[in-house]
Amino acid sequence: MTSAFKDIKYTLVRNRRKTASIYIERDGRISVLVPEDLTKKQIESLLESKRKWIYRNLAEWQDLNATKVHRDYVNGEGFLYLGRSYRLKLVSDQDEPLMLKDGYFCLRSNNGSIPDADSVFKNFYREKGSARIPARVEYFQAKMGVEPKSVRVMELKHRWASCSPGGNLQFHWKCAMAPLTVLDYVVVHELAHLIHANHTAAFWNEVDKVIPDYQQRKEWLRVNGAGMDL
Repeated sequence: MTSAFKDIKYTLVRNRRKTASIYIERDGRISVLVPEDLTKKQIESLLESKRKWIYRNLAEWQDLNATKVHRDYVNGEGFLYLGRSYRLKLVSDQDEPLMLKDGYFCLRSNNGSIPDADSVFKNFYREKGSARIPARVEYFQAKMGVEPKSVRVMELKHRWASCSPGGNLQFHWKCAMAPLTVLDYVVVHELAHLIHANHTAAFWNEVDKVIPDYQQRKEWLRVNGAGMDL
């Protein structure tokens, strides 16, 4: 539900949680997650108390996204996969729509025409992510003593990943663009939510147990996330 308090527009989500949290999402939206019984007055009081934090983080988000990369489907353009940039090569003699071959992303074209390039790349990242991410989840869940109900790679509106109250994990296909170390951080982050729903000190302690340098990986995603796009 979209709401507004003075000049702050936000999306309100109520669920069975004990504390309230405010997030600046990947697309710059403000999300407010609150317990089901929190009143409107209490929510507005929370927003007012966090006003400076919200302004500061929105300004930071705008600075980082000012350098957002726009990619064209032309020979030589760079596209990310697992943290590396591969140049694009348009080819006509290829059975698969898109292949990573000899250090290039080889995209099938018809006399230079590639009207479905966006969907072809998205399918590539979904397929690669669907093969790699569940394996990383399985690896880390054994270390953390948790087990999600399901793992999906899909299109998410404004998050890299999410963990539902029922224990279902969802990962954005764009996660396949990140380095393996950063991808592992995202996986561990969501698995930790099976133990602690909120970003409390106890939550970050669970992440730290598995990835002691998680802050560096988190920072990489914060700084470079704008470039993980088509």
